[in-house]
Amino acid sequence: MELKKNVIAAISSAITAYIQEEEALLALQQKRLAEIPRAAYSPYAMAGRTAAMNARWMWQMRLVK
Repeated sequence: MELKKNVIAAISSAITAYIQEEEALLALQQKRLAEIPRAAYSPYAMAGRTAAMNARWMWQMRLVK
């Protein structure tokens, strides 16, 4: 079978374009994951919220009586 240079060039350019598109998509996905804001977990903040809720609950129970 005879190899034609223009067919080989078309195949190689299509493969190159596919690989570049795949790399661009992967980079975009990684960028989106990096941009997602994540709330930092702080045990001190959780303890403070719990204490505030407990204090409010205690006031509510006193007002009910």
